[in-house]
Amino acid sequence: MKISEIFQILNEISPFELQDKWDNSGLQLGSMDDEFEKIYLSIDVDSSLVDDLEQNSLLILHHPLIFDGLKSLNPTKFPSNIIYKLIKKDIKVISMHLNFDKTHMNKLFVSDILGYEIKECKEYECYFEVNKKFEDFAKEVAEKLSIKHLRVVKSHEHIKKAAICTGSGGSLLKDVDADCFLTGDIKYHTAVEAKENKISLIDINHYESERYFSKFLFDELKNKGLDAIIAKFNNPFSYI
Repeated sequence: MKISEIFQILNEISPFELQDKWDNSGLQLGSMDDEFEKIYLSIDVDSSLVDDLEQNSLLILHHPLIFDGLKSLNPTKFPSNIIYKLIKKDIKVISMHLNFDKTHMNKLFVSDILGYEIKECKEYECYFEVNKKFEDFAKEVAEKLSIKHLRVVKSHEHIKKAAICTGSGGSLLKDVDADCFLTGDIKYHTAVEAKENKISLIDINHYESERYFSKFLFDELKNKGLDAIIAKFNNPFSYI
């Protein structure tokens, strides 16, 4: 199969034109005329994951491997070391980042992972009704995401409506119209702002909230009659 063929299918699933200007979704390594044998899916890529890939394959990532401009390729430093290994194994790379966030990630996370009915979706946030005590809702989220230590900001005893942005959505707080906002990578000053503005926060972590990318895209490709392999990428964080 050619890259151009799978790229068209991916574009139908989640149009690349939906990404923001600062994003770098799309073909990152390889050319449209290249052919490949197998498809691997992963939220990110590290050295051990590349070691497990078969040669002449396609790796579809959520987060772009190449994001900022590269001024040199140092094989001892990330991401150049990964790029070197991928080229040696003839692995092509496509990223589906913000476009997939807008079309799939938040919606499927709410419905398939948390088990709630979506009431409204904006560009990067989805809203849903909770109608539970804050502690009960927070514990439920922790259990469903297998997060042992959940960071929260409690501004309400009862949560009627919640908003979510998987990944890192702290910058969206000023636009959130809900009792509780779920996102990852919450900074200290964002927590202060939320408490003052009477919005509860639940930090669902970056990896834990977006590790489902591979499963979501796997299902979409299966519906298109394509086989894919979910590659094993481990959370770089450990908890003690």
